[in-house]
Amino acid sequence: MKFIINREDILPALQQIVSVIEKRQTMPILSNVLIVAEDNYLFLTGTDLEIQIVAKISLVNEITGAITVPARKFLDICRLLPANAEIKFESQNDKVKIVSNRSRFSLNCLPADNYPEFSESILDNIIYINAGKFKKALDKTLFCMANQDVRYYLNGLLLNISNSKLKLVASDGHRLSIYEDVLSEATGFESRIIFPRKGVQELSKLLDDPELELKIEYSNNNIKVHFKNIVFSAKLVDSKYPDFSKIFQQDFFAPVQIPRLSIKEALTRVSILSHEKLKGVTLDISSGSLKISSHNLEHDEAEEEISIDYVGSSISIAFNAQYLLDAFSNLDSDFAMLTIASNLTSCFIDEPNEPTYKFIVMPMRL
Repeated sequence: MKFIINREDILPALQQIVSVIEKRQTMPILSNVLIVAEDNYLFLTGTDLEIQIVAKISLVNEITGAITVPARKFLDICRLLPANAEIKFESQNDKVKIVSNRSRFSLNCLPADNYPEFSESILDNIIYINAGKFKKALDKTLFCMANQDVRYYLNGLLLNISNSKLKLVASDGHRLSIYEDVLSEATGFESRIIFPRKGVQELSKLLDDPELELKIEYSNNNIKVHFKNIVFSAKLVDSKYPDFSKIFQQDFFAPVQIPRLSIKEALTRVSILSHEKLKGVTLDISSGSLKISSHNLEHDEAEEEISIDYVGSSISIAFNAQYLLDAFSNLDSDFAMLTIASNLTSCFIDEPNEPTYKFIVMPMRL
């Protein structure tokens, strides 16, 4: 196997692929990147057996073959070479020779035949969506996913397709985010799948061009996303997402409209003196006024008042300050709307006259 490639052609693909490769592996070969040269193309593959990225790069000429090399070492070599350097790559038995100008490297490698195959079922559902639209949907929901929760369906993101409607939902049991949008083309089917946490995070990082069109194929077990020269694959969470619709079927206090930046800044200041772990703040809402307060085990206290346009019953309720800040940071308008359930079990945060995005946070006791 032998090929010559420009550093700028291979480096971006290597950086994308290495991000999915875990530093600690039970199988040594999973620390390697699979390199295949054939038909004037170079294929680079990285996987952790749950997620896989395959990058396709054009080659002018090559001697076909396949080999695996240590992913991070190969990336560091390419990254530290001068810009536009020409890289000569040649495999010789169990070694790979990399030459660029006066630099020479020799890496131990493992045979491509031992590289594990990424198993996937027949992908019978296909949707097409703009990359910018899909990344926005991911970014406005992914921060609510749980991390290593025993309820493993929460360690991922629900993707719900209903003909031409797209809905993404994420929750860690204490908060929930919902993003809804409309697809440009009707799909003619309805399906619900759970995208794993790491897969969501890695895909969001890969979608750096908002003008691209994504082709998304999926089944009950796998999802595959095609864009540019990349094919991203992931195994789905094998579970059923809980029904959260009942949270909408309750009585609410009158909505509270608040300047978004004002409450963000006030929460940031008041939370300085909140409990170090709980991060709790109390919201006291009355006609024309919102008071935010906190205290901690050292008996320090903080309080700040904001003028608001509200006429209704007085409300006192406590929340994790970081959960509120996450929600306000993901709103786009100048105002945020807080709608609190009359039994004080939940609070809806969204934008006035904008039903696309909703954030729901559960209160806490202080």
